[in-house]
This record gives sequence, C-alpha cells and structure tokens, in this order.
Amino acid sequence: MKAIAYQNALPLSDALALQEVELPAPQPGPRDLLVEVKAIAVNPVDTKVRKGVSAEPGQWKILGWDAVGIVKSVGAQVSLFKPGDRVWYAGALHRAGANAELHVVDERIVALAPQSLSDAEAAALPLTAITAWEMLFERLGVPRAGEATRGKESLLIIGAAGGVGSIMTQLARQLTDLQVIATASRPETAQWVRDLGAHQVLDHSQPLAQQLKDAGLPAPQYVVSLTQTDQHFDQIAELIAPQGRFGLIDDPAPGSIDIGKLKRKSVSLHWELMFTRSLFDTPDQIEQHRLLSEVARLVDAGRLRSTQGEHFGRITAENLRRAHALLESGKARGKVVLEGF
Repeated sequence: MKAIAYQNALPLSDALALQEVELPAPQPGPRDLLVEVKAIAVNPVDTKVRKGVSAEPGQWKILGWDAVGIVKSVGAQVSLFKPGDRVWYAGALHRAGANAELHVVDERIVALAPQSLSDAEAAALPLTAITAWEMLFERLGVPRAGEATRGKESLLIIGAAGGVGSIMTQLARQLTDLQVIATASRPETAQWVRDLGAHQVLDHSQPLAQQLKDAGLPAPQYVVSLTQTDQHFDQIAELIAPQGRFGLIDDPAPGSIDIGKLKRKSVSLHWELMFTRSLFDTPDQIEQHRLLSEVARLVDAGRLRSTQGEHFGRITAENLRRAHALLESGKARGKVVLEGF
C-alpha cells in the first residue's frame, strides 16, 4: 500500500521529513476494522509527533489522526460494522496513523460518517469533535441546554478559530445555554467564529480581562485555552469567575504557568487528551463511538457544520508538508484536509 511516512524526526525543510513509501498492508486484530482511507485531516499533534518522535530502527512512522473511509474487512470480534460501511474516526496515538491507503482501527472509537458531508468535509471533524465534546461535557461538566445552572453562565474559548475551537464554538452554541465568548486575532478569523455561533469575539493579542470589562461581560464560569496557554494564563487567572472551571489542551513549557494563582478563587483545572481512552484501553472506549455517532446525527440534522478551512488536494508527501507548514505557522483557520491517493 502507499503511505506517507518517515523514519527520523526532522524539520519540514528536510526532504526526508515526510516521504511517499510502499508498505505491507496492515492486518486487523479481533476488534479492528481494515479501512480504505478516502480523506484525512491534519492536526497540531501530527506536527508535534513528526518533530519529536522517530520511528523504531528500520521501521516507518505513519502519522494522521483523522480519517473517513470504507470498511474493507473486520476482525473476528467486531459487532458494530460490516464491510462497505462508510466510517469516520480519529484513531489512536500509539498505533500507525491514517496517512495511508489502508488503516486498522478499533471499532469502539469509530462511527458511521455523516451522510450529508463529503469525505473531505467529514474528515475535518472527528479528532476535534471528540476533544471539544469531552472537554465541555466530561471534563468541565458544562450543563446541557435546559439543565439547571448557577444563573446566566458564559464560556470563554481562547483560540477559537482553530480546529478544536471551531467545533467547540458550535457545540456550545447548539447544545448549551451558555453565552459563548470566542477569541481571534485577525478580522477573517473573528468573522469565522462569529459565523460559527460566537455571541462575542475578543482579541487574544490584547489583554483579555480588560476587554471583558470594557464589553460589560461578567466573569466567565468556564474558560478553555486551546493554544499558547503559557502566554494567556495570568489573564485567565484574573478574569475567570470564582469557583470557575479552566480547561486546556496544549503543552505549556515546564514552569511557565503558576497554577497557585487559581487557588484563591477555588478554580479547578482540567486537561483533555482525546487519546486517553485508547492509550490506556479504558473500559469506556465505546463512548467515543457513541459521541461520534451523535455528532454525525447533529451534522445530518443541520445543527453542526464541517470545520474544513483548506483543501490541499490529494494525499501526497508534498501536500502534507504544505499542511504541516500551515499549522506550524499558527495561521490555520478551521481544518486542513486532503483527499484521495
């Protein structure tokens, strides 16, 4: 099979950072699906792994944790899918990725893809939808629409124009009663998050606490930082409501944030990594199947839309290098997708 892979962790300037190679087709395990990959999306995790993790000696490392494809065959214990099903998923960090013609994935983290989206449009959503959903409803415990709250509450999403922010904004607007406050630093990204449902947009290149005050907005009970948390943390500690809940997904440098600043307000801190369930083979992995099934239903009902920002063409080493470069620039809007081999 054709795959885009590498052997040594390298910067994009090196031609060997991502290469087109021919590799043996993978074989599904008992609970695995063998999927013919039709479209993929690129995430910041792809660039982090490429720059920091080499393949085992003599082996190839395949990235890619967003895919849409057709089930070709199933393992002996598979019960949720059959050959011919069109599926979407985000895969597992400790297994080979989906930047290949054929891919194996555990059925418990897979769902049927939304019928109303093309392969490329659908590929933009799985990883970010899982991340956003788990952060909002499982880590932060945000009430769903109609559930009891502590009064009028708000959610501040820092870095809302990226992949996770783009779907988190929609989920919060569609499924909760929260006032959704998003941040973006350019006119085009500010308009993007407004179009996705943000009630208010702030500029995260400027002090956020003062902007909240100037806009007459109350302190948010929920704050999620999706990027550059080390730069925003002091502002977050200042602006978040007492007894608020703070979530993050990025990797602040050691010693760059002082979580003691959250103590006086009794603010809780929550990490989200959507790979946790698959990494640790938790008993509740099936929740990601259910979650993606619900997101597909909401998409087909017209309540959620694809967060595709750029379509970079076919799945080639050259196009993947372009996608990695855009993500590393910090200027991506929505998700970068590629389609077909």
